[in-house]
Amino acid sequence: MASYDVIVIGSGPGGYVGAIPAAHLGLKPACVEEKKTFGGTCLNVGCIPSKSLLNLSHEFHKAKGLSNKGIEIGEVKLNLDNMMKSKDKAVTTLTKGVEFLLKKNKVTYFKGHGSFKSNNEILIKDDQKKETIIQTEKTVIATGSVPVSLPGIEIDEKIIVSSTGALKLEKVPNKMVVVGGGYIGLEMGSVWSRLGAKVEIVEFLDHITPGMD
Repeated sequence: MASYDVIVIGSGPGGYVGAIPAAHLGLKPACVEEKKTFGGTCLNVGCIPSKSLLNLSHEFHKAKGLSNKGIEIGEVKLNLDNMMKSKDKAVTTLTKGVEFLLKKNKVTYFKGHGSFKSNNEILIKDDQKKETIIQTEKTVIATGSVPVSLPGIEIDEKIIVSSTGALKLEKVPNKMVVVGGGYIGLEMGSVWSRLGAKVEIVEFLDHITPGMD
């Protein structure tokens, strides 16, 4: 049974950023990730894809307005499929970059769902149901967050979507209601509004971006 000084469960910004410095300090670390790619929510379905779509939709919006400024370049058309491929390419590049950093800094990694078998044993079950047990002195839990819905409403990622589903819609909706006026809701609302949807934001508090300065 392999043994490590510290095992980090999760490879997002809390996970790989914790595992790599542990290696620098002379420890023997391992990182466990249940998803197919590294980087967690931020790189896969959060900050990076949303910023990519924000940038691309902004360029599309600017191009559509050029004729009003005396710059005529013909009819500007949206190719949503190619836009999504561009976003996915950016995500793939960065998630592979995290895997490279783990290898470069000698962090052993495992693909599979990590759980505690005991205080010092982590059980890893991969997508083929194969089980591996590794030992550790310390464990860091960096499993991130998951979307939550409203009571009694089920997210089907088709009509009612989470922020993850909003990053990969196959067509521009005629109308979109975004529940939550935080930065994630506003980012997604901005993207789809620029691409042609009529977007309305619903926020429980008396102003948008609550908690932000």
